[in-house]
Amino acid sequence: MNEIRFPRLKYPFEINPLSDVAGAEISGLDLSKPLTPNLYSAILNAMDEFHVLCFRNQELSKEAQYNFTLNFGEIEGHVGELKSGERYPLVHTVTNLDEATGKPTLKPASDGNYFWHTDKSYHAVPSLLTMLHAIELPPMGGDTLFANMLLAFDALSATEKKELSELRAIHSWEASRQNTGNRPATEEQKRERPPVSHPLIRTQNNGKKSLYLGAHISHIENHDYDTGRKRLADLLERATADKFVYRHKWLAGDLTLWDNRVLLHRADRNYEMSLHPRILHRTVVKGSVPI
Repeated sequence: MNEIRFPRLKYPFEINPLSDVAGAEISGLDLSKPLTPNLYSAILNAMDEFHVLCFRNQELSKEAQYNFTLNFGEIEGHVGELKSGERYPLVHTVTNLDEATGKPTLKPASDGNYFWHTDKSYHAVPSLLTMLHAIELPPMGGDTLFANMLLAFDALSATEKKELSELRAIHSWEASRQNTGNRPATEEQKRERPPVSHPLIRTQNNGKKSLYLGAHISHIENHDYDTGRKRLADLLERATADKFVYRHKWLAGDLTLWDNRVLLHRADRNYEMSLHPRILHRTVVKGSVPI
């Protein structure tokens, strides 16, 4: 297990690192209250340092989560739909409950969250950050895993870094649905979210580089389709090795925020999905074009 590091910066709240890969918990803040400029800056600094932030013991209505999320930018809408055909709302529910019966199920309406991905990479302007608020949890399991793509990039050889820096990949909602075995994208969704090209190596604002991978990718641009798919699968397997992964074990009331620019994430099926509800409220903030 990796040794847990100390924070580099001083913060105006109690912050405790959770692993050396990613993750820190923050105590003593009530996110239902207005966010001061000092706290806003400190939270962004902490996200840059730890990539995953968990605010403990939050009691937030959907409206309160919406208002807190707005501090960080424009809240993104969703191309995904419920089985009823309705679009997910801006604050939408991530759950294993069946839409028709309201009971836990092994096969919810959409289970793409159980595959490694970075949110909305099929957008021309993908997500900056995502928030999940734990509403109801199974007695054990139902964790969320986060893979640090900065560390995964650093572990590559110099030759592979150079090769990958010259490649781009095609992301799309259609590919995402195919890769995760979910309901196919509708023609309307394909028009709304057509394929987009992003670099395989993403350069951050501070100059650091990270892999940009996940289940929303179709193939490597301008390369043989099958060969490119195999290379992407190999990269993903190596990039999500245990040494690059932080496992978040949810507690009731957790509001967890993470940086989509440098992380992949997925939910874990390590609980009895057909017996216990897992309900979280999700908001996503629009980011910037990857470079």
